[in-house]
Amino acid sequence: MSFWRKLADLITGHRDPFECRGEDCPPGRAVDDAEFAMALIGLGAKMAKADGVVTRNEERAFLQVFQAPPGFEASLRRAFDLAKQTTLGFDGYARRLARRFKDHPAVLEDVLDGLFHIAKADGRVTQDEDDFLSRVADLFGFTAREYDRIRVAHLGAPEDDPYVILGIDRDADEQAVKTAYRKVASQNHPDRLIARGAPAEMQRIAVEKMAVINAAYAAITRKRDVKGLGAPAE
Repeated sequence: MSFWRKLADLITGHRDPFECRGEDCPPGRAVDDAEFAMALIGLGAKMAKADGVVTRNEERAFLQVFQAPPGFEASLRRAFDLAKQTTLGFDGYARRLARRFKDHPAVLEDVLDGLFHIAKADGRVTQDEDDFLSRVADLFGFTAREYDRIRVAHLGAPEDDPYVILGIDRDADEQAVKTAYRKVASQNHPDRLIARGAPAEMQRIAVEKMAVINAAYAAITRKRDVKGLGAPAE
């Protein structure tokens, strides 16, 4: 079952593992399948058009991430074409998802990972695309530091600063390093994405992110050993 359809089913089913709290989603109010799916499709389409042109590589990347169940492929393509042509902004889509999953940032990071996959489809990320991703991350409730962490995991950074990848300061103590690593690793572990119903392409992205996260933690460990500061405790 596809990533977006699986999440929609979780929301509209009898048992909802993503608890909805606050005035934006009072008890008994469900986000219907079409509304939720269109929010994801809309964001994906706007991502593809963020630099003004939608390429075949970007459309292919979109279809890899937001897979339709058998028999719904044509409907997904039509929804994508409609979303990329409309003059409506992406802010509403992002806010809709942010309200629904405000207590589940790992799900919002899944969506952001999918958008990065689309942005990278042509082999580079333009400034317009980066600005789009940054704005979506902000609407999702991620801090600038959290966005930097996610961005670096996808695009790299000068010397691949391991502290940026874990989202901590260079002077963080051993406990803070360990806590940050465990939190980021837990949210991005491929097994967690499988449990959230992510398609194969999203699982591959998670494997790549985990490799970057593990390498960052190992780099910090090595640097602190060399300086005699001691490695972060496991």
